[in-house]
Amino acid sequence: MSKQLLEPSWRSPFFWIIAGLFGIVFTLEFSTPPDYVMSYLYVSPILIANSRLSRVAIFQIILAAVILTLLNIWVPPNGEIHASMVVNRLVTVFALILTGILSDRHHLTLQTLVKQQAKLQAQEKIMNVREDFASTLAHDLKTPLLGAIETLQAFEREQFGSIQFKQKIVLATMIRSHQNSLRLVETLLDVYRNETEGLQLRLAPINLATLAEEVATSLLPLSTSRSVYLTLHYGDSEFRKFLWVNGDDFQLRRVFSNLLANAINHSPRGAKVEVVLETESSHQIVQVIDFGAGIKPDEKPYLFERFYQGQSDRQASGSGLGLYLSRQIVEAHGGTIWAENRTPQGAIFGFRLPALPYSSQDII
Repeated sequence: MSKQLLEPSWRSPFFWIIAGLFGIVFTLEFSTPPDYVMSYLYVSPILIANSRLSRVAIFQIILAAVILTLLNIWVPPNGEIHASMVVNRLVTVFALILTGILSDRHHLTLQTLVKQQAKLQAQEKIMNVREDFASTLAHDLKTPLLGAIETLQAFEREQFGSIQFKQKIVLATMIRSHQNSLRLVETLLDVYRNETEGLQLRLAPINLATLAEEVATSLLPLSTSRSVYLTLHYGDSEFRKFLWVNGDDFQLRRVFSNLLANAINHSPRGAKVEVVLETESSHQIVQVIDFGAGIKPDEKPYLFERFYQGQSDRQASGSGLGLYLSRQIVEAHGGTIWAENRTPQGAIFGFRLPALPYSSQDII
């Protein structure tokens, strides 16, 4: 917090410090010949006063220093007044005034910085409160969602009596909606947990090719409902490859699911989504290619930011957390994730992970 500016008071110790300094300079100035300029020493009380006194009080101190400096030309009387004596006094006066102006600006700058720092601290505190609130709310929402899903599934299994076919369709829709909400809540909790505690990985040798096939199979209902075809390639090779990495199976599945679901949801009906798996020197590379609307240039730098949804058709729906969580997971594995437009149409979302040494890749 900034210090409160004071008005000079004879009861204040600070007042007597400045008065004492003025007295010392005054004694030196008027006890030496006018050719010796001691008024430069008035800079000390001016600078000291600038840190505590108001601008009006500082102006009064500078004015007093200027008057005493010029007065020493005539008092005490020392005979002839030389031009050099007057010039030296005027230069001193200019230096005192300039010192006061610069110190005042410096003081104002410090005050502005202190105010901005206080605002930033207040904003940071508000953001922390918001994040704590969001994390607590997401945690509290998880239990009722799980209960609702279990209840709806019990109705679907006809544990509370027989239901009609149309009712089953409605129940299935409600279950999917609640499951989507549960996944969103879990993603939100994971994002906050990763930021505060760091992402805890359970590392083991993992074949990315097997992982990609399993995730693609699990997303077949989604791709079928949107008439999007999933294909898997191994670059220029026609044969199945093994892309071994040291990774966390659960977390890397989430990356594949997020990227594939993102590509499916933003592809036109009848289009296809390609998963390309390649090995490049010491890294394994995964690319998810779609034939959708592509990425706008001004949105590209923000695609993997938290809660960023953008304005293009690609990010028209969703929480803006899937890509951000994917970036957290990939970077925790020592890899990189990126997005780029595909020529002539579509987009590529890819990531690169360090490959296991060749001896570790023999595990099949």
